[in-house]
Amino acid sequence: MSRFDWMPSLITFLPLLGVLVLIFLPREKVRWHRICGILSTLPPLLLSLLMYAQFDQGLKGFQWVKSVVWFQIPLLQGEPWTFHYSMGVDGLSLPFIVLTTLISAVAAAASGFIREETKGFYQLFLLLETGMIGVFAASNLFLFFIFFEVTLIAAYFLIGKWGFLGREKAANQFLLFNGLGSGFLLFAMVALLLLFGTLDYSALQDRMDQVMGQFSLLPPALKTMLWGTFAALVIAFCIKLPVFPFHSWMLKTHVEAPIPVVMIHAGVLLKMGAYGLIRFGLGLFPVQMKEISVYLAVFGLVNILYGAYIAIVQKELKHVLAYSSVSHMGIILFGLAAINTAGLNGAVFQAVSHGIISALLFFLVGSIYERAKTTELDDLGGLAKSAPVLSGIFLTGGLALLGLPGLSGFISEFLAYLGVFQNHPVIGAVGALGLIFTVVYALRAVLKTTFGPLPERFQAVGDLYWRETFPMLVMVMVIVLIGVYPAVLSAPMQETLDLIVSRIGG
Repeated sequence: MSRFDWMPSLITFLPLLGVLVLIFLPREKVRWHRICGILSTLPPLLLSLLMYAQFDQGLKGFQWVKSVVWFQIPLLQGEPWTFHYSMGVDGLSLPFIVLTTLISAVAAAASGFIREETKGFYQLFLLLETGMIGVFAASNLFLFFIFFEVTLIAAYFLIGKWGFLGREKAANQFLLFNGLGSGFLLFAMVALLLLFGTLDYSALQDRMDQVMGQFSLLPPALKTMLWGTFAALVIAFCIKLPVFPFHSWMLKTHVEAPIPVVMIHAGVLLKMGAYGLIRFGLGLFPVQMKEISVYLAVFGLVNILYGAYIAIVQKELKHVLAYSSVSHMGIILFGLAAINTAGLNGAVFQAVSHGIISALLFFLVGSIYERAKTTELDDLGGLAKSAPVLSGIFLTGGLALLGLPGLSGFISEFLAYLGVFQNHPVIGAVGALGLIFTVVYALRAVLKTTFGPLPERFQAVGDLYWRETFPMLVMVMVIVLIGVYPAVLSAPMQETLDLIVSRIGG
């Protein structure tokens, strides 16, 4: 089958057809809003799976490349700055695109929890999906930045309008911290444009290779500008990941945002930070990333231990999962700090695996709240008696979170720790304590929710509906598939990651 160069663009913008259809649906037709919202997420999912099936695993560069001149900015001297509409997919972006379309479809199914102003909710939801896919499909930093900002705007309104009691404060913190990150990203983008006259990723990579090949001979002012640009990129994506101490906004969002948005936030939006650090940090500044690798490992260690320890003492499910996310983002930093093939594989595995696991667990939290009207651990218990299917899936998600062999959490943690032990063994050994803490808080949350005596007020609590069970089982199957057959994820990205490691010298 011949390749269709517009495939990444088609997958990116297809959700906007749903936005267009929703415009013409009456405001009171809630059921039709849900049907339209869910159905609009399915074509991107199917096309992303088709793209995965057709992906040539032997190529190291971008595939399905489409680059056309967008606009130009004339300069007083020299060639004008030419901005391209550039889209393409390589072994790094492909897993994130499939993850985005999968989580979006499942989160749309979970949007039955939304009962007010559903028309506006699904319009913003589908706009958010377009922005997320575009971030991973863009092969131009300017286009990447535009899609990045689209996700920021859409998520802000989704949190502030449809969240829980503290939604406005959570939305404002989300906007403040992510807006700060966007500012650093904008600074880096302008600096790269001034230095090299282009923002196309492949061209930037070629020119950075030339510069880094003679870095020691560069004038001090140019070295300072390159380090400043690199620092701006790292800070921008560390805020997004987030890395301690930039994590407080993420905790508020996890707790106060509506469940479908939390699923997307934990499953995809946080992973933009990991993607950006690999794509633009390691991809453009391999020398600098290698020099700061020990600091990345230290921050990863702080994330792992701090998040896991605080999660142990939490008394509410969403808080447990929020601090769990902080801890698991530290494992991604471990993988990046390793600066080797095992570590990079572990970082991407952890990003994808945690995305699916966290989305599943927050879906379950939403289902529990719908039935019990509480997510306080001390108020829950005994749900295995009245909701055995819900409890069984919750147990599976908890075991995946703690890294049980045979599930996706194990292989991601194994690769990340394997990588960091090669270059930073002491930090890796201390970080292994986080694995023990994870077992404690994961099993504590599961046991206090599903086992023990059944409170009288939960006697009539029902089990999952089919519209909840089916998408949850799909995610469980993906978690098991990655756990027992890791090549399904590692094979397409191997050539791309090997190329990045070879440029680092790892």
